[in-house]
Amino acid sequence: MFLRSLSLLNFRLHKNTVLNFSEGLNYIVGGNGQGKTTVLEAIHYISTTKSFVANSETETLNFGETFYEIKANVLDLIDDNMVIRYDVNENKKQYALNGKLVTSPSEIIGRYPVVLLSPRDSKITEESPQDRRKFVDSIISQFSISYFQKFLEYKRILRQRASLLFQIRESYRQELIDELKVWTEKLIITGSKLIKSRIQFISEFRPYVESAYAFIMEGIENPDILYQTISEEIDSDIESHFRRLIEEESDNELRRATNLIGPHRDDYKFLLNGIDLKTFGSQGQHKTFQVALRFAEYFYLRDKLNKNPFFLLDDVFGDLDRARGKKISEHLGDLGQAFITLTDFTDISELKNSEKDSVVKVKNGKIVNAN
Repeated sequence: MFLRSLSLLNFRLHKNTVLNFSEGLNYIVGGNGQGKTTVLEAIHYISTTKSFVANSETETLNFGETFYEIKANVLDLIDDNMVIRYDVNENKKQYALNGKLVTSPSEIIGRYPVVLLSPRDSKITEESPQDRRKFVDSIISQFSISYFQKFLEYKRILRQRASLLFQIRESYRQELIDELKVWTEKLIITGSKLIKSRIQFISEFRPYVESAYAFIMEGIENPDILYQTISEEIDSDIESHFRRLIEEESDNELRRATNLIGPHRDDYKFLLNGIDLKTFGSQGQHKTFQVALRFAEYFYLRDKLNKNPFFLLDDVFGDLDRARGKKISEHLGDLGQAFITLTDFTDISELKNSEKDSVVKVKNGKIVNAN
């Protein structure tokens, strides 16, 4: 899989930018706020249909414009051409692949796998369980469309069930209770499938994290991941266990009008030498673990999908000490196509690995130099 070119029209600072990429490492260099991260954002769009920066589509529009357009050409099994267009007047975003309109993200997610390493990854190890669930769910969804579809279905069930709990709290009626039982069973069945998939994923993913961390730290520390789901000691029959916990919490759920049991409340604990990273880890250990997680994700997805994901590294080297940065730069040669943003002050000579790597300099949303 090889992203040949990218065209940005009215996308943030980029009024009309065309980029051609190498098959190796693509360094995108510029000062802060000059539009280099926007290039990675556009690649993320074509892989996932979503931004990793913006909360709304209007945020990505160039000032004073009413639409943006992203075009990309990817060589996969065939030559793929895609267009993403957003019109503020229609408040509509459209994704077209080879001239055909894409109607669901499930048609795209996993087709062009992508891994993003950025300073925002601090949330994964340092902040809420929601950030860790998002990390895991995004990986599984890229290699398992069935998981992604079950995940979307589970979210719909949660919304419907929460609405019923609220209605019952306000007006206790038998028909609402009967309907709640139906949605509770759906919650248990779909939620149990998600839990089983997550258990299997963590079992498969753990060795990749161990390998990536060992490469960076040369075996000084031993990482681990623990999956914390609906019970510390989960029964082999997940559905029965799930059902029993729901019954035990039924009064509390009605009182609070919220879903208290299920994989939407899962968490993942990261350990170093058996010690909880979130509670006791140093800033350097957190950063190293975050990097290891993303390299592990890359090689895991590569093996699962039998293709090299796009690897996006956004301003990573500025946050790392020299030793860790050097180890990561050594690892870059093991990747397929990667896109790496750097500030003007970074010494590229220490990072460039081969003649096929390219350097693009960006200033105020324009390409000022490329080689």
